[in-house]
Amino acid sequence: MRHCFFLLILFLFTINVEGHTINYALADAANTTVGWYYMQLGFTHILPYGLDHILFVVGLFLLQPDALSVIKQATVFTVAHCLTLALTMLGYIQPPRQAVEVVIALSILFIAIENICLNKIYWWRYLIVFLFGLIHGCGFATVLHQTGLPPQATVWALFAFNVGVEVGQIAVIAICYMLIGKLLSNKNWYRQKIVVPISVIIGIVSVYWIIERI
Repeated sequence: MRHCFFLLILFLFTINVEGHTINYALADAANTTVGWYYMQLGFTHILPYGLDHILFVVGLFLLQPDALSVIKQATVFTVAHCLTLALTMLGYIQPPRQAVEVVIALSILFIAIENICLNKIYWWRYLIVFLFGLIHGCGFATVLHQTGLPPQATVWALFAFNVGVEVGQIAVIAICYMLIGKLLSNKNWYRQKIVVPISVIIGIVSVYWIIERI
C-alpha cells in the first residue's frame, strides 16, 4: 500500500510550468452566466457522457447500498477529485492524460473485483476511494482543458464545475437507490443476483477500456 501511495504521488505531482487554458468567450460574462455554464458542463460530464465515472459510482454503491455508506464514500471521492482538479487547472500539476485514463479504468476494475470478493466494506475502501478520486479529478480536468477557464472568474468556474459534477454523482446514486437499493437490497439473493453479476459486467467493461486506452 505504501509503495502504491508513493507511486501515485509521483504520478500526480509532475510539475507543470504552464497555466490553464483560457476561455475567452466567457471572459466578460457575469458570474451567474459563468457559474451556470460550468455547472452544466460538470453535470453533463457525468450524465450522460461520463460512462466510466458512472460505473465507478455504481460500483461504490453496490456493495453496501445504504445511504450513509454511499454518502461517506461519495464525500471522500468529492474531496479528492476537487483537489486534483483545482491543482491541475491552476497549473501546479500535469499528470499524463493517457495514463490518467488508464488508471481511471483500473480504478473501476478494482472496485468491481472488491465487490465480487468481499461481502462488506472495510476501512481501506475509503482510502482507496480517496486515492482514486485524485485520479478522477485529473480526468475531469481534461474537459476543462478543452473548454478553458474565464480569467476573471477562474475560482468561481472551478467551483461551479465541481458542483455540477457532484450533482451528477448524486443523480447517479439516487437512480441506483431507486432501482436497486430501495427495491432489491433487502432480498436474501441481493449479493448473488445483483452485486456479483453487475460487478462482473463492470469489470469486463473496465478491462476493455484498459486495453483500449493502453
